[in-house]
Amino acid sequence: MVGPFRASLDSAAALGVPAHVTVLSPFVPPDLIDDAVISALAAAIGSVPAFEATFARVAWFGPKVLWLAPDPAAPFIGLITAVWRAFPGWPPYGGAYDDPVPHLTVGIDQGIDQGIDQAAGVLEAAALAIKPDLPFTARISTAVLMEGSEQRGSWRTVAELPLGVPAAG
Repeated sequence: MVGPFRASLDSAAALGVPAHVTVLSPFVPPDLIDDAVISALAAAIGSVPAFEATFARVAWFGPKVLWLAPDPAAPFIGLITAVWRAFPGWPPYGGAYDDPVPHLTVGIDQGIDQGIDQAAGVLEAAALAIKPDLPFTARISTAVLMEGSEQRGSWRTVAELPLGVPAAG
């Protein structure tokens, strides 16, 4: 559903990064990722039970970033916190934000770094086009560790790590 919009509105999509809710970025540099790092990451991810999240609304970070809001957000915050505790040297978004907001990025104004705006209304049009397909629900049962560079199509999956088993009802 968001794929076609991300393909043209989010440069990460061209690098090979699928639609996602970020748990922790930046993370340990690829040349330092070993079995011990993956094991510690798996333990942190596994400490949070699998869950369902519904994406029912579009939201904005200013006028330049269009995203979908997961509900509930708390389990994503739990994942962020668990991984950050396991890797305290790697704060979410490099420590740029006190309270990271779980989100699925749809599009970013591509002129954000060049000081120019995209064609007027492109992100707004995407937001309007997505709304009829909302809500959708996703089962969150794994987290994916990926690595790559700024080279187109370079991102790849290093490990798929299962979340924990939900408590019985």
